[in-house]
Amino acid sequence: MASDQSYTTEEIAQLLKISKLTVYDLIKKGKLPAYRVGKQMRIDAADLDAYKRQAKGISPAAPSPQESADSRPDLGRASGVRPLVITGQDMSLDILSKHLESKANGFRPLRSFAGSLDSLISMYRGESDLVSTHLLDGDTGEYNLPYIRKILVGSSYVVVNLLVRQAGFYVREGNPLGLKGWKDLGRPGLRLVNREVGSGARVLLDEQLRMHRIAPSSLQGYEAVESNHLAVAGKVGRGEADVGVGIEKAAAIVGGVGFVPLIRERYDLVMRKSPDNARWIEAVMDILKSEAYLNELRAIQGYDLSQTGRILLET
Repeated sequence: MASDQSYTTEEIAQLLKISKLTVYDLIKKGKLPAYRVGKQMRIDAADLDAYKRQAKGISPAAPSPQESADSRPDLGRASGVRPLVITGQDMSLDILSKHLESKANGFRPLRSFAGSLDSLISMYRGESDLVSTHLLDGDTGEYNLPYIRKILVGSSYVVVNLLVRQAGFYVREGNPLGLKGWKDLGRPGLRLVNREVGSGARVLLDEQLRMHRIAPSSLQGYEAVESNHLAVAGKVGRGEADVGVGIEKAAAIVGGVGFVPLIRERYDLVMRKSPDNARWIEAVMDILKSEAYLNELRAIQGYDLSQTGRILLET
């Protein structure tokens, strides 16, 4: 391998035929050294080769004189710097990650763009440190806590609100079909564009279909899946679908799309408690209450920050 070659986490996942979260777990455990270039994590080819040799039980090769004399900076691989995996897709998490980089010394935030349900499962498996979730339990009308209690069995954690936002329908501009509520999804011939299994929007849709006794199989396009809100709104805007479920913010970005607000969803953070995590959890709580962070969120349309930083559950 060329000594100056490096890979993204996605490329490493493909090369090793493992999930990206497993790559983050290897980085987190210090088995795969990584460093940040802008918003992207990189792994040097030499470090990947060393990991593969170690996994095969082969002793690492001695460094060449040129490698020993290499005076490049460590770029985050110094001892004591621990990766901090943050999962979720909302822009507020990118801003939080940026603030954590400067406030939580000794920790290096890494972003994983997993859906809400997959994020909680990754925390249960020990693959992530801070996860975001917006999962509606249709039977209770409660967001997040029923799922967190079921999945994080035996774990010690704290749940804190990040923001509240509107969720509903993406429709064509002007809402030519006059879609007003969940029961309208039962109309014959309506073309839907869906989200992936495990995402908060998919759970919201499935819960509403269940409560309104609409069979998913009756919806044209139920199996047509996109991986983010912007992609769903884009298909509606281009006329490739009549309706999709998502958040208000994306409708304001994508042209030709209207928005029908149907529910206020609570977007929460879950942080696993442990002595090792106490310092960065304290930093997160300070950031959530800081004017610097809140002012950045206020500039984004559709966020209700009245409960930001409020502890909802602590075990």
